[in-house]
Amino acid sequence: MAQAFPEHVRLDPAVNARPLVARAAPAWAPNADFLRRHALWPLLGFAVLATLAMAGQGDAWIADRLYAWEGHRWVLRDAWATEHLIHRGGRDFSALAWLMVLAGWAVACLRPGAASLRRPLAYLLVATLASTLTVALLKNATAMDCPWDLARYGGHLPAVGLFELRPAGMPATACFPAGHASAGYAWVASYFFLRVVQPRMRHWGLAFGLGLGLVFGVAQQLRGAHFVSHDVWTAAICWFVALGAYLLSWPSAATTRGALR
Repeated sequence: MAQAFPEHVRLDPAVNARPLVARAAPAWAPNADFLRRHALWPLLGFAVLATLAMAGQGDAWIADRLYAWEGHRWVLRDAWATEHLIHRGGRDFSALAWLMVLAGWAVACLRPGAASLRRPLAYLLVATLASTLTVALLKNATAMDCPWDLARYGGHLPAVGLFELRPAGMPATACFPAGHASAGYAWVASYFFLRVVQPRMRHWGLAFGLGLGLVFGVAQQLRGAHFVSHDVWTAAICWFVALGAYLLSWPSAATTRGALR
């Protein structure tokens, strides 16, 4: 009579038909679908857009047309809508939203009934703050110029690429990545926050962060403050900071057993 073995046991005919126990995938094994959707595709998209904008001269192509459309001077640099409403008002809106999340976290810490929200709210606080701080640190390290600084767009400086050495004595500026846009793109962390709290709503969180960052970024491009590549880099930084913070907060999220699509 044939001997029956459990499903997880198999016979190797090459070794006297001795039963071998198949190794189960470790609980921490990365889920390929999760990583493909949240890391690989965003990374490839960023690489394509950044290459088109920088190596493909997309930055200059867009900036040239915006500058010509505004009459060969940045007339929207000090306009009420771009400077006061979107630039200053947007910055204040993002700061207020962060403070509201902080208040929500404090309430969750005080109320036992809201204990399940403590970690998600703490994640949202840390991820958004870390994103904006990362962009701010890079701005000071890269010393890249704004369009309005360049002679091509009414300034007085020559164009120097991100990976090129700046001429000796050339003043350092801080325009790359896009700092103001990070106040919007940082909220892509809402996607991961909602993935934990309300999974069916997570794409609305992504739309909120991308939409806010896009509005802030376009307004700054209209002012002559940034090239499109500055916003592309900022969006990518904010996304991967949010992803990293998410995986640190919920290590099982990207495993073979714990990942959602």
